[in-house]
Amino acid sequence: MKILLPVMHNLFSKWATFFFAARISALGDTDTVTWGGDNTRCGYQTNHNMDPNVVGSSDFGQIFKTLLPGNFNGMAAEQIFASPLVYTGNDGVQHVYVSTTQNNLYKLNAKTGAIVMSRNLHVPFLQVELESCVDINPLIGITATGVIDPVTGIWYVTSKTYTEQFQNGNFSPTNPPGRLNGRYWQHAVHTEDLSEAAGWPVLIDGTVFRNNPNRMFIGGNQHSRPGALLVGDYLYTGYASHCVQYNYTGAIIGVHKTTGQIIEAYAMEGGPEPNSIRGGGVWMSGGGLAYDGRGSMYFATGNGYASQLKATGNAVPGRTPPTSLEEAAINAKIHADGTLSIIDFFMPWEKTQLDGADKDLGSSPLEILPSDVFSCPNQRRIGVVTGKSGKTYWLDLDNLGGYQMGANSLDAAIQVFQNENSVYVGAGVLPLGGGYVYISVTRYPTHVFKFSCNSAGNAIFTKISDTPDSNAYIVGTGHGTTTSLAGQEGTGLLWTTDVEGQGLRIYNAIPPSNGGNLTKINGFNIPGIAKFSRPAFGDGRVYLGTTRGYIYGFGSPVNSPLNCSSPYSFGPVTLGNVSNPLVVTCKALINTRVDVISLQENANFVLSNIPTLPLTLTSGQTFTFNASCSPLYVGSLSADAAINVTNMTPGFSSRVPVALLGTGYSSKPLLAIAPNTISFAVIAGQPSSVQSSLFLNLGNSELTFTNITFSLVSESGPWIDANLTSDGNWQVGKFVFVDLPRSIGAGKSAPISVIYTPDVPGNDAVYVKGNSDGGWALLDVFGVAGTQPKSVIEFQTTDGSGWVEYVANKPFDFGTVLQPQTRNLLMRITNGGGRNAVPLSITVSKPPYGVPGIIGKSNNIDLAEGISLTAGKSETANLYCNAPASQVNLPNYNGSTVWVLNTGDPVQGKQTIQFSCTAATEQVGPLFINGTAQYGYVGCFKENNPGRQLATQAYADKTNNTIGRCTTTCFGLGYVFAGTQYSQECWCGNAIPIQKDDDKNCNLLCTGNSNQTCGGDGYFHDTAHISLFADSTKFNGNTASPPLQLTQSVGNYVFVGCYTEKSSKTLSDKSTVLNTMTVEICQAFCSMTTPPFQYFGLEYAAECYCGQALNSASTVLDATACNMPCKGSNSEYCGAGGVMQIYGLASTSSVQSTVSSTVKSAVSSTVSTEVTKIMSSALSSDVTTIPLNTDTSASTRTRTNIYTSTTSGLPTTSSAISSSSTTMASSTSSQSLTSSAISMTQSSTAASQSGPTPTPSVGSYTYMGCWTDPINLGYPHVLNTLPVLTNVTSMTPSLCASYCTDFATFGLEYSSECYCGPHPSVNSKKTNESDCNSPCTGDTKSICGAGYRLSLYTSLDPAKISTDPSPPALTLGNYTYANCMVDEPSTRLLPTVFVSADMTNELCIAAAEVGGFKYAGTEYANECWMGNVLSVSGIVIQESNGQVDESQCGMMCAGAKKQPCGGPNRMTFWKRIAGV
Repeated sequence: MKILLPVMHNLFSKWATFFFAARISALGDTDTVTWGGDNTRCGYQTNHNMDPNVVGSSDFGQIFKTLLPGNFNGMAAEQIFASPLVYTGNDGVQHVYVSTTQNNLYKLNAKTGAIVMSRNLHVPFLQVELESCVDINPLIGITATGVIDPVTGIWYVTSKTYTEQFQNGNFSPTNPPGRLNGRYWQHAVHTEDLSEAAGWPVLIDGTVFRNNPNRMFIGGNQHSRPGALLVGDYLYTGYASHCVQYNYTGAIIGVHKTTGQIIEAYAMEGGPEPNSIRGGGVWMSGGGLAYDGRGSMYFATGNGYASQLKATGNAVPGRTPPTSLEEAAINAKIHADGTLSIIDFFMPWEKTQLDGADKDLGSSPLEILPSDVFSCPNQRRIGVVTGKSGKTYWLDLDNLGGYQMGANSLDAAIQVFQNENSVYVGAGVLPLGGGYVYISVTRYPTHVFKFSCNSAGNAIFTKISDTPDSNAYIVGTGHGTTTSLAGQEGTGLLWTTDVEGQGLRIYNAIPPSNGGNLTKINGFNIPGIAKFSRPAFGDGRVYLGTTRGYIYGFGSPVNSPLNCSSPYSFGPVTLGNVSNPLVVTCKALINTRVDVISLQENANFVLSNIPTLPLTLTSGQTFTFNASCSPLYVGSLSADAAINVTNMTPGFSSRVPVALLGTGYSSKPLLAIAPNTISFAVIAGQPSSVQSSLFLNLGNSELTFTNITFSLVSESGPWIDANLTSDGNWQVGKFVFVDLPRSIGAGKSAPISVIYTPDVPGNDAVYVKGNSDGGWALLDVFGVAGTQPKSVIEFQTTDGSGWVEYVANKPFDFGTVLQPQTRNLLMRITNGGGRNAVPLSITVSKPPYGVPGIIGKSNNIDLAEGISLTAGKSETANLYCNAPASQVNLPNYNGSTVWVLNTGDPVQGKQTIQFSCTAATEQVGPLFINGTAQYGYVGCFKENNPGRQLATQAYADKTNNTIGRCTTTCFGLGYVFAGTQYSQECWCGNAIPIQKDDDKNCNLLCTGNSNQTCGGDGYFHDTAHISLFADSTKFNGNTASPPLQLTQSVGNYVFVGCYTEKSSKTLSDKSTVLNTMTVEICQAFCSMTTPPFQYFGLEYAAECYCGQALNSASTVLDATACNMPCKGSNSEYCGAGGVMQIYGLASTSSVQSTVSSTVKSAVSSTVSTEVTKIMSSALSSDVTTIPLNTDTSASTRTRTNIYTSTTSGLPTTSSAISSSSTTMASSTSSQSLTSSAISMTQSSTAASQSGPTPTPSVGSYTYMGCWTDPINLGYPHVLNTLPVLTNVTSMTPSLCASYCTDFATFGLEYSSECYCGPHPSVNSKKTNESDCNSPCTGDTKSICGAGYRLSLYTSLDPAKISTDPSPPALTLGNYTYANCMVDEPSTRLLPTVFVSADMTNELCIAAAEVGGFKYAGTEYANECWMGNVLSVSGIVIQESNGQVDESQCGMMCAGAKKQPCGGPNRMTFWKRIAGV
């Protein structure tokens, strides 16, 4: 964290200044070193040799199109949102300086576009960190226009990146570093070689705001978009947010340009509200911070949520600004030390409504109009700003206007004009011709406003013209820019950029004298032009960046063959007269031939004395012709005399324009009205904006009105007089006219204002006729009064046949989409306000376009920002849910996304529309009653590792192998795992393969279904892989297999050696063959006799032998000879072909198991230890993994059963053990597939035994019969209060009773499994006693249930728990209980876990509190999961998703037996109380 030190260290500052001065460069006459050309930001530029005659000719065109090579991690081409800068260095060569969203800098030759040098500053920031905010996508780096110091040649830019640990670029959209690892740096770069200045860059993150020490700069949340401002020694940059998301504040950061010291950090959210209140962003669509040259900085801000000023009754003068500067135009004084003070402000009167609708005032910069032209007696200095509401505000820069300080608590602005739609960019400004302002409205033409002063000395801006082209229907039209040829009248050009249609358009900036739209003189298509662009100019050239990797240069690529000394000006000429001719003299610069001399369809000029053509000239020869002006109308006149030539030297223009200029005037008064039509569209009963028109005297004598009359019928009358109001204005119908003139001076204008005041909906009109001694003229005024618009948002039903109306906070649902399919549905917005409703304008639209996930929008055009819907009109946008192709039998997963939307509906306001979709894979093979597959897909595993990974090949079929057939086959044979391989093979087994690989390694299609994958040969086609499926009723979900090794001891047996066999078996007293064989099973088999056999051995992966003595003919080999994995475990060896792995009895004291018998001893850490672990974890991102304790089940983030076997290896299944007495063949004999039970076979000499029976009682527990456990039907185990205890060698009713001693009920299942609880669930019922027939693994005379059957015991001991755990407390600390939620191991809801044998909900909440997490949940008795975002497979979900019945969270806490701590794959879910 950095604290600001405004006082400079003078010595260091002087030294640094000297160092910078050593590299001084001179600013070229035609350079552009800051956004808009100068610090007023009005965009008027005179110094770039932009001759309209050249720009409008065919010789002006594209001179280069340079591809920038950057492409970070292959994600996207370069994108250029910061305006290029143009600068001439010490070498006298002009260069273009370009910065990109990939944090790359480029220096290009200004003439050729060749890349001279480049440099990367940092890795870029990923858009995926910002969820639905896709305004700049997919990378964010440099998005603000920097500034070049013309004194030192230093180029200053801001750059968004990540912390140092991520600068290697090893991340991706699917594995991003995390938003809060984002960082902002301020760079100072030498333009000569792009090297960093000494002591730079400067890290902005961690800076504490001077005016609000409770807040600091957080780079991951902030966004630098405005153009930088350089004032004296200080550099200022502005910051806002990404789509009004996360905890941010608008900010101005000031840095000393030499030392790099941060001298100011001013937050727009200045307090005293909590530091979580966001708003006041300074973004201005990339416009620059403005400076008046006299100590004041001007800028505008966006909406916010502090809302210090009330909607009514809270007028605030501009000189007493609030500390929360939201929706404001601001005047900030720059002090000598670089710090700022807010000395004046303006906020629209409807500020609170604008906040709610996200209609930023600060979507455009506050521009300073040139005061040498735009000045009136009452307003000497004027600024202009326009917002998303569509209102243009002209403000007095010396008295901005405060809040609700105008009449009737409205705006104290010079003038407010309501445009038809939103405006996102700065005005164009031209001080020629008396002064013009250009406002570019989304979806509508750019409006032209004429400046004048009225009789009261106030500024008036009158809309008099438009561009002939409409702006784009989507947001992105560029900032207005104007040029002139060294300030000459008649040379003004208006330049606009746009994201639709022609990317660059150039117009004559002065409207035609006889009225009408601006004249377009040129235009160019620029694919992918960046939104909100403003052209950058050099020497006769203009430069623009795109989002497709290119920068374009336009200019005149050829030289002129003639020098005709253009332009020729005739001055003022009276209408009907002809001026004295001017002689046009042209000198040949090369050998050429003049073919044609003509005027371009302009009757205001006449050519004469044209020489005989064609005329051949040698270099240096001259010719002449005459030109005269004969004006047909009053005002500025211009035309080109076009000279077409044929050149003898290539590289020269074939057309030479000669500019002719004049001014037509009348000696008598001449009346004109502009505009001659005014239209209003307002809401009835609300105050309208004021519109204006100019009554013009185009003559050179004073004009006097005879009268001004009105008609409510038509332009031809009947005519009536107006009613005079008490304040001297004229009222006709619903209209009030202000400042109607009685006379107009020669060449002057009289601006009049019109106010529309309807009280009911309807259409109104009045026709105004001015009669004077200078003729008559008409003004048509129309008004449409409507009702409030109403936004009706609907989504198609899943079958596309109907519509569902939007309800706040209820997602639009695509339903279930099967893979690999895509469902397309429409969202529709209708203006449902009734037939009189005013247009509904979409001011904010942040759709899920180009964002990760299965749901998205097809384009970024439909229902985009700026769209306006008239009453009853609808528009739609297509959204899709794409369920990508995948393996079958995967669980359904949910996708979700949001669309942030705001319309002009004052009731609906800003909405975050949610969308949900369920992606479903095909379910094949054995199915549960709910339709899901019993054999779920586990993954792609490496095969032949070293041997076959599953025990038995069920079949091979070259034409009809499918996953459904294979899983059905393995289910019928009783195996846990089924696997498909080599397209045609099906394998079954009970041991999970050793190595799980990425799914891309399984790439072979099944022979019976080309839509299914049956194994593969690896991504590089070099390794065999098997597609694995598991019976979910038996598989515990653990895919991590221990490493393959030779078991050294098991029970009381130790490894003796590997013996080769020559003629007979090394052991032969007793044997069995199992496809589930493990060392532990063989040991148990040979220990069943009394006394147990002295030796047991394993051979050929599946064979087990017992004996009292070793065959003397067998000889010992090296231990590596036992190299065949067990059929029942891929983690241990079971001999080999002809090699037996021998174990012998050892003393009891020498071989003891260390495996715990209960869950209580799994973890011994205390509460304080766990909390210490959390505190020691660096919470530097939203997702933090807390180091786990030694519980292996938690460390793999999956469930494992608890085993109490005295073995060192753990079996992977819970198959029942029965006592069949069939002798199995040796490993060399053929073997048939057996049933699901593990058959413990004995030799034919063994005596048959009687069947097992239930144990009547165990301690205080009494046998209650055989009960169902219907997990095969999709239900949880009927007893699940503790984790299941499994023992494949020693399970007995006594052992289970001991494990469940705290509870009134226990049950045994599958011979080896023990379950506990207060009572069986309602899903269980008593069944036939014969259904329970499986012997206990530790006592073959006792019954331990069967498949899906429990041997149930209960106790009446009152000390034992016989009731369900009490519901969780409603609140614990700062957390409140929410519900019981599903939490699948493969798609964890929360990322952070710790495990404790003393787990309670209180312990979990304490850990979450210390970690600062939003969510917490207990699970599986001893686990605590925490995080800040709920997600499934990386898709953020809502808190209500996955909620299940409370009974499914019945597992009691390991540290509090009467308290629920979730269950298997079930979470007792808590969330932090809002605002705490």
